Amino acid sequence: MCKHVANAGMGPRLTRTGCVLPPTGWYDTNQFTLEVIFHNRMRQHSCLTADASRAAAVYVPYYAGLDVGRHLWGFSNNVRDALAEDLVDWLRSTPAWAAHGGRDHFLVGGRIAWDFRRQDGGYWGSRLLLLPEARNMTALVLESGPWHVGDIGVPYPTYFHPSHAADVSSWQRTVRRARRPLLFAFVGARRPGEGAGTLRDTVIDQCARSRRCGLLQCGHGRRNDCYAPSNVVRHFKSAVFCLQPPGDSFTRRSAFDAMLAGCVPVFFHPGSAYTQYRWHLPADHTRYSVFVPGDSVRNGTVRAEDVLRRFGQAEVAAMREQVIRMIPGIVYRDPRAPDGGFRDAFDVAVDGMIERVSRIKRGLPPREDNDGQRRWDGYFDSW
Repeated sequence: MCKHVANAGMGPRLTRTGCVLPPTGWYDTNQFTLEVIFHNRMRQHSCLTADASRAAAVYVPYYAGLDVGRHLWGFSNNVRDALAEDLVDWLRSTPAWAAHGGRDHFLVGGRIAWDFRRQDGGYWGSRLLLLPEARNMTALVLESGPWHVGDIGVPYPTYFHPSHAADVSSWQRTVRRARRPLLFAFVGARRPGEGAGTLRDTVIDQCARSRRCGLLQCGHGRRNDCYAPSNVVRHFKSAVFCLQPPGDSFTRRSAFDAMLAGCVPVFFHPGSAYTQYRWHLPADHTRYSVFVPGDSVRNGTVRAEDVLRRFGQAEVAAMREQVIRMIPGIVYRDPRAPDGGFRDAFDVAVDGMIERVSRIKRGLPPREDNDGQRRWDGYFDSW
């Protein structure tokens, strides 16, 4: 991971972009370096205080994802849990913790929540979020658990880390003007060992059979074009819609790469976006995305292309414009820039955390109930 934590967590600067990307603000960012980016942004925050009694919320700069990532294979569970247990032991001894029992504390886990919720008898990840102390804290993670109020989903890092609002505006103009000869596109790989007939297999096959779909398939002896940021962005810029079936988990970094390119995401499970990122994405998912029930695609009763062709030009233009307007709030600004002049994903997350802690201190539930979210429960029950 050493090269990936360079440049304040943004990774190596992109210099060969094939004229696809601007010369500045773009990095080969690893999807698991959010903790480093977030910490370096926090160092620049204008409202820091060393007096925890005055703090609206207490940030714990523990690199939970980098820690667990070192021990995913070939280590005992005692090793996987050691640093997390040391952390909560130390936190419990501090005056800041004693004030509210840690309920005003939060940390950032740059992986999905499941990597920190190893059940008894399991051999993947740590037990961090199952520790009693951690249950009092809030965890900002790349994908939250649908039934865990202590997890909050925040966007995956993309390749774009603008320093100024002008950089964002310039990129928005670029993707607005982009020619999109393809109706839809997919970037990704099949999942080895899962066998045929998975949703992702079906989506890939539907794309491959259509002359209106652009397929950038990875792995299995193919060139690693899908790991070159300029190739990924070029591909997404050429399509109106971008297919986002679940991968190893419900969410995908690809969804944010696609939106960054002005491509309207197509989701097949609500856990990919609609039950996540509540601070960062519009509550009305129809404004910026298309939902196609994955079971209908998998059993062959629905083709994604047929659904997408039903949208009129005005509907498509409105969704794409909404996606482009969302770009500032889903990217993470360059942590080394003192003031970018726009609210990025970090700003949205910190404001959301402060509001969440304020509710907790007032004896209210951490978040307002949203009855609309309950309509998705059946999708998780059957998954």
